[in-house]
Amino acid sequence: MQSCEISADSTDDPLSSGLRRKRQPRIVVIGAGLAGLSAAKALLESGFTDVTVLEATDRIGGRVQSVRLGHATFELGATWIHGSHGNPVYHLAEDNGLLEETTDSERSVGRISLYSKNGVAYHLTNSGQRIPKDVVEEFSDLYNEVYNLTQEFFQRGKPVNAESQNSVGVFTRDVVRKRVKADPDDTEAVKRLKLAMIQQYLKVESCESSSHSMDEVSLSEFGEWTEIPGAHHVIPCGFIKIVEILARSIPKSVIQLRKPVKCIHWNQSVSKEIERVADHNSDLPEENKGSNVFVECEDCEFIPADHVIVTVSLGVLKKRHESLFHPRLPEEKVMAIEKLGINTTDKIFLEFEEPFWSSECNSIQFVWEDEAESESLTYPEELWYKKICSFDVLYPPERYGHVLSGWICGEEALIMEKCDDETVAETCTEMLRKFTGNPNIPKPRRILRSSWGSNPHFRGSYSYTQVGSSGADVEKLAKPLPYAESSKSPPMQVMFSGEATHRKYYSTTHGAVLSGQREAARLIEMYQDLLQ
Repeated sequence: MQSCEISADSTDDPLSSGLRRKRQPRIVVIGAGLAGLSAAKALLESGFTDVTVLEATDRIGGRVQSVRLGHATFELGATWIHGSHGNPVYHLAEDNGLLEETTDSERSVGRISLYSKNGVAYHLTNSGQRIPKDVVEEFSDLYNEVYNLTQEFFQRGKPVNAESQNSVGVFTRDVVRKRVKADPDDTEAVKRLKLAMIQQYLKVESCESSSHSMDEVSLSEFGEWTEIPGAHHVIPCGFIKIVEILARSIPKSVIQLRKPVKCIHWNQSVSKEIERVADHNSDLPEENKGSNVFVECEDCEFIPADHVIVTVSLGVLKKRHESLFHPRLPEEKVMAIEKLGINTTDKIFLEFEEPFWSSECNSIQFVWEDEAESESLTYPEELWYKKICSFDVLYPPERYGHVLSGWICGEEALIMEKCDDETVAETCTEMLRKFTGNPNIPKPRRILRSSWGSNPHFRGSYSYTQVGSSGADVEKLAKPLPYAESSKSPPMQVMFSGEATHRKYYSTTHGAVLSGQREAARLIEMYQDLLQ
């Protein structure tokens, strides 16, 4: 059994809970993803010297995970820089020459990011037929028109009617369906195809939102998410380069890997175990015994701190908030955690010896004809593959080889994660054979896939505003503890950052970076006299 210990390696002139003497505050950042690294970098560059980053896994980067296979780099997590104007991630990449290899064909416009804006998306049915291009274009125009309507409820303050159940999915499905059925120019066969395409487009949208279904995404709040103007970009050498740039100015001794946190004891709520150890530890500075916060690690070490910046995902907060904080979080923050949404979006990379798709094809979209009148996007466990919405063609092939990138989200993604590689590869191959009408498609030579949902350190891909939540809940999640208006205790003992805490840019890498910088800025302002 491990013996618990309290760290006593702080500065020689430590500051007590009342900040009696001028000394550097002890700051602990939990998580070495984009938010945690951005916070640590900003703090160190501003003159803070007692900063520690605790990372539960054996790598930095969080939900950025670039995997090198052969000559190519594949992104299991963050892939695109969404927008350029004022985007800190774009500017980091641009300033460091990471976008020099990016060609015009790797820049996409619009909310759906592909690896190339060149070429055509092939919408295929489960009977092995390609939906005519003009039918796809007509439906796409209609869907995008209705999508724009979903933005107006927040942006223009339009009231949401009861029929929509305040759900993006319910509203979109209902409006598009009515317009398709009312079109006098379409044959019944074309109408059936367009009705089936509704579900396929909503699956794509669910993968974009990282929700189980767009039925779970709030209609009244959907329009608050803000798109940064400018093209979307990929980083050919890997998104992990952004992580490495952020970490470059952080001393290696600051970041502790394989250091999972068990509990954050805040507001001087020191447990009896800590007090017992402190009483028997003659080497422990007196000031440490009165620390505002103690971070209890899984290896039984207790790290004293004046401030802790928590950057764990919303999925981890949902699962662990009751045990992760002592005392427990205020009810207002607990409610925000419970109301906001996060789910899983996974990628499935399939590498083939030769392409079976045409040179103009940039993606394969799966349209199930039997879903023309479906209401739900939940499938029995054995039919998990029906949630795969599409496979994108990675471009250019000179860089990636002949690789398709599949998308799956929600509960079905979790089922996929439980399957072995052989099963997933075989299932995807059968799907491709079925939808292309080509029974001779070989199995892929290699498969690579993500597993964000079942990973206990993430428990999901990124956040969204769930039905019943709002931007106000994001603000509540981001609010430091203890609340200044209701406490005489030292302020900002526990702070929160991460993509889920950014009201306008949740779900994005730039939202994560900005949230880390935001929390650092709070402390920089608080200690501006000390830092001068």
